[in-house]
Amino acid sequence: MLNTTDSNFGYLKNTLALILAGGSGSRLQSLTRWHSKPAVPFGGKFRTIDFPLSNCINSGIRRISILTQYKSHSLNTHIQKGWNFLRPELGEFVELLPAQQRVKDSWYLGTADAVYQNLDIIDTLNPEYVLILAGDHIYKMNYALMIEHHIKTGAHITVGCLEVESEKAKEFGVMSVDEKNRIIQFKEKPSNPESIPGRPGTSLASMGIYVLSRQFLDECLAADASLDQSDHDFGKNIIPTAVGAGKVISAYAFSEENTGNSCYWRDVGTVDSYFEANMDLLSVTPQLNLYDQNWPIWTYQEQLPPAKFVFDDDDRRGMAVDSLISGGCIVSGSYVKHSLLSNNVRIHSYSELEDCVILPNVEIGRNCKLKRVIIDRNCRIPPGTTIGYDPVKDAEQFYVSSKGIVLVSPEMLGQSLSNVA
Repeated sequence: MLNTTDSNFGYLKNTLALILAGGSGSRLQSLTRWHSKPAVPFGGKFRTIDFPLSNCINSGIRRISILTQYKSHSLNTHIQKGWNFLRPELGEFVELLPAQQRVKDSWYLGTADAVYQNLDIIDTLNPEYVLILAGDHIYKMNYALMIEHHIKTGAHITVGCLEVESEKAKEFGVMSVDEKNRIIQFKEKPSNPESIPGRPGTSLASMGIYVLSRQFLDECLAADASLDQSDHDFGKNIIPTAVGAGKVISAYAFSEENTGNSCYWRDVGTVDSYFEANMDLLSVTPQLNLYDQNWPIWTYQEQLPPAKFVFDDDDRRGMAVDSLISGGCIVSGSYVKHSLLSNNVRIHSYSELEDCVILPNVEIGRNCKLKRVIIDRNCRIPPGTTIGYDPVKDAEQFYVSSKGIVLVSPEMLGQSLSNVA
């Protein structure tokens, strides 16, 4: 955690973080039927929004606004329960800014429009710098270093970036930089991403993290709002326009200080990427270290009993191997391999799970076999169910991703959703 008592970090007190948390998240299928993307459980006990929020606190930024819109009830509840420990009398806060049609008769039309519609609130808070973040990315990052880079370079906008395979870069904003790491070209989701000079097959991609000086933020958003043909998006409009106007747009590389290699960062906006990011946590030494006491990830934590494993017979042994098991779980005479169990999961005897992500409050009956499956909240898997072994049969009832991951929700099982929180 950053020591912000150092006078060198005084600029952090003048920084406002805006977390964009209003997207519909349709690519996550039924995981976002009742929830916004940032409220989706991750890593057994967290929500995805806990990562940018924890990064803010650990970086010394304690003025945070969350812009919400799509099905935000569970997100609002999570923030109220788990993130109300800051002291407003000291100018600290985590506040929710729902879409309110404050300046126009429409909801948020894009990332830039979401910020534009709250400019009056932002101006009231009078920040010197504004840090714009996405609420659905998994990573640990010291934002103070990026803001310091923004100040030292005198940039109008600083864009957080990392190196990715060019094939994967098609899903992100891709930039070209000069010898001073100034962005000279920026394309949102190009079909043929440009490679880094001398690094064929590798491109420089935007993380969706931006730092802007408050005055320039007001100017560029007001200009964009007047353009009917604009998508009102930072990646599609604001940054390319600023580059074209000759503004100083700086690229800040998110990399390890010692090696220069890109750090761990994942956009969990699809079923496959969500599954893979959860699986990453099961490595012997995962790139994303949740056990780092110097950079803790905060969350709202239910008061739950420890995980429990019962029965030790040859054909009925409760055990888990290479897995993460959260509080309140009971594994009764079943075998769990390379899987992640969220809070309050109950697995009855003679079942086998492999490469599975099980969300909270799931009950799995006897004699079930599950492999490469995501089980959504509140599901009750009937005894004798087999999922993940026959993709054709699975697709008749469940969602099967392009990489063969099976997503199961209560509705797909013909069950009512008893708890959407």
